[in-house]
Amino acid sequence: MEQPEVKEQLPTAPAGGNDPQAPTASAARPAASYLAPQACPTCGLAPVANAGTAANPSFIYAIGRIEPRFPRASVEKELAQATGRAETAGLTDRQALQKVLSQRQNRYLARQLCWVMSIEGLETYILVPSDPSDLDLLIEALRPAPSPMDLDCVIGVRGPIAPQEMCNGLMVPIVAFDQIYSFDRDALMKAIPRPEKTPAKEFAQAAEQLFDRIMQMTDNAGATNEHRALNYLAVRYHAIYTKAAEEFAVNASLTAVDVRPSPLSGTRKVVDVIFSYTNRNTDVAEKFFVRVDVTEEFPFLVTKLSPYYDR
Repeated sequence: MEQPEVKEQLPTAPAGGNDPQAPTASAARPAASYLAPQACPTCGLAPVANAGTAANPSFIYAIGRIEPRFPRASVEKELAQATGRAETAGLTDRQALQKVLSQRQNRYLARQLCWVMSIEGLETYILVPSDPSDLDLLIEALRPAPSPMDLDCVIGVRGPIAPQEMCNGLMVPIVAFDQIYSFDRDALMKAIPRPEKTPAKEFAQAAEQLFDRIMQMTDNAGATNEHRALNYLAVRYHAIYTKAAEEFAVNASLTAVDVRPSPLSGTRKVVDVIFSYTNRNTDVAEKFFVRVDVTEEFPFLVTKLSPYYDR
């Protein structure tokens, strides 16, 4: 008897892992098994498996979009069978997919899928949970009604490049994540406290422009200290949006966003994020900065937004 097929066709990773001569035993390995032993994020020491050598973990604080892929044809067929057994009448293909993966008896399918994070349309990371219980964060990122405005913020540790057999030939870094925040851009903008004297429309436009500026900075994959600090501020610190609205209201343009090592950096990694605004009439520039500690996996604020003076 022919098995029912899944209506929605998930995208397939770039070709390269379908070679019939390739070994099949490694293709069925769990995604987490591809991760090399990681260094202790607080002490900087490698585990015993690394012969005790020191290692510096590479932290990720990235903003993009998460989508599942079929690593192998067998996983696609297995999902088709699971969907045929589920009650999906009246649901869209996307809603049916999320419902099936959310059911406890189908969690094995969510573990078998390849979860890819794309940034600015470019496939950037393959995600695996640091803790198996965090698989729900990936399933929640699979929205029933996807929108171009959907965003996912991933915080974790970058591992090695994925081998060909892991995700059907897609060779990008593996990230063991500890947290995922899923939201859409409009919801983020509405959650930012608006100054009483600033009209809602003007504030929304100012906030969106600043957010887009941060997202479009060159090669912002959330892997460097500078980009991790920017992405942290973009989703966690509303004062930068309030200042942008205030400067636009006095006829100033956002002319630069720079990140520099802070003079206060010593044993810890601290950066200054500097926002430059130039008056459109007088061409006089004003700068404001906020200081962020990016030493460990979770960045945090050191000093609040304040005027910046070139030294």
